[in-house]
Amino acid sequence: MSDLTALVVGGTSGIGLATARQLAARGARTHIAGRSQDRLDAVAATDPGLIGHQVDGTDRDGIAAVAASIGRIDALVLALSSTLGAGPLADLDLGVLRTAFDGKFWAHLTTVQTTLPYLAADASITFVSAISARTGLAGTAGLAAINGAIESIVPPLAVELAPRRVNAVSPGLVDTPWWDGLPADGRAAYFAQAAAALPVRHVATADEVAEVVVLAATNRNLTGTVLEADGGARLAAL
Repeated sequence: MSDLTALVVGGTSGIGLATARQLAARGARTHIAGRSQDRLDAVAATDPGLIGHQVDGTDRDGIAAVAASIGRIDALVLALSSTLGAGPLADLDLGVLRTAFDGKFWAHLTTVQTTLPYLAADASITFVSAISARTGLAGTAGLAAINGAIESIVPPLAVELAPRRVNAVSPGLVDTPWWDGLPADGRAAYFAQAAAALPVRHVATADEVAEVVVLAATNRNLTGTVLEADGGARLAAL
């Protein structure tokens, strides 16, 4: 994998950072992009082998500049996320939901469209969605809409962009900074309750999901597929 160049957008924390680390450990020249310079600086201090770029996924010119500076991209991973968009429909602020779409769906689509001229002929594109797209958990209709929109474009893009490969990984409950808005004790209690309901009986780590993302990004026989890395969440009542 030493001849592979990867770009992980949303690669400064959580699943994105775990994926970047695993790609780099396999010998890939790995670039990460994120909005926060503070997070990029923190990653640079712990992972000097990762090449950081400060850019917003919705900034077409910024993404184009990053892609041009990299040159050929063999593996594009889109791991941008947002904590916005959750809650009961009756109380959901649709303006906030639009912002959440901007931060994830539109950021993913903008990044793919902008980087296309720099993607190798046999490059991979891997989206990170979420199992909310295919579960019936109350309070997640907004999140389901965002992630469902992402997953719906995987099959047509896999055909349209062939021989480039297009896949998505759909995580369930994952212990990442996405949950930092909850008090530590409340988070621990929820994780314990959820773990008891999951068939695998534990909450996933970012590294566990990243293993699946790396598989999708590097296995030349996978395309047009949504890989469920959810610990069986789609089968359980959480």
